[in-house]
Amino acid sequence: MSPHVAIVTDSTAYLSQEALARHGITVVPLTVVIGDEAFEEGTEISAPAVARALQRRRPVTTSRPGPAEFAACYRAAAEAGADHIVSLHLSAEFSGTHDAALVAARDSPVPVRVVDTGMVAMALGFTVLAAAETAGSGGTADEVVAAAEKRAADTLAYFYVDTLDYLRRGGRIGAAQALFGSALAVKPILQLVDGRIELLEKVRTASRAITRLEEIVVERAGSRRVAIAVHHLAAADRAAALAERLRERVPGLDELVVSEVGAVIGAHAGPGLLGAVISPH
Repeated sequence: MSPHVAIVTDSTAYLSQEALARHGITVVPLTVVIGDEAFEEGTEISAPAVARALQRRRPVTTSRPGPAEFAACYRAAAEAGADHIVSLHLSAEFSGTHDAALVAARDSPVPVRVVDTGMVAMALGFTVLAAAETAGSGGTADEVVAAAEKRAADTLAYFYVDTLDYLRRGGRIGAAQALFGSALAVKPILQLVDGRIELLEKVRTASRAITRLEEIVVERAGSRRVAIAVHHLAAADRAAALAERLRERVPGLDELVVSEVGAVIGAHAGPGLLGAVISPH
């Protein structure tokens, strides 16, 4: 009898409901707090609502799920017949979600492998899909984790933000880097490196930064078979235009996803975010 490995992730993977249902993936939500009101990401608040709150300078914060939420999820998976669980989450540099999952895993009725993917948004989503596809084909927990880790290691994520201020406020980028960017009035292109956000390039105008983002994606994708996700927050036109150009310029493009980021990432990146994830097959 082949093993039944259940796949768990968190709401920052931004996978479609269709993909979640097709692969039987369970999502544990993070929370967004606006003022003194808390909302569950994915069901109770939208990214546009977060963008409006940020634009009105309302206080917006985020919080991780508690261990009890993961424990309930793991129990349910075991009761549904899982022999093992692989729980894949956003970078531990960004959130305590990974740590909460580790705490819950200690008392799970079946073994749980908790993976810090070092990713977020569809960089996490593509990693979760690789794990789910391996589990669906009868892979063991070790094989599922290996597939996820390989996909994460091969995946690249780049993004442009109108200002570094939101990332600074949320502690996701150093104050010195944010101040440097503001002082020079530069438009930053950022990247994910070892689970952290790092400044890749500084460009003088928004239009040049977006052009440069496109060039970076085309260069890094090369001629390989790749899936690409284009993310945005309150910048649908920018995202659609970038996606159309990438469709024309990336010869090995197998899959193209265009989506607005969820509330949690939106709270830290701010309106105007434009990002691209490159995930080779």
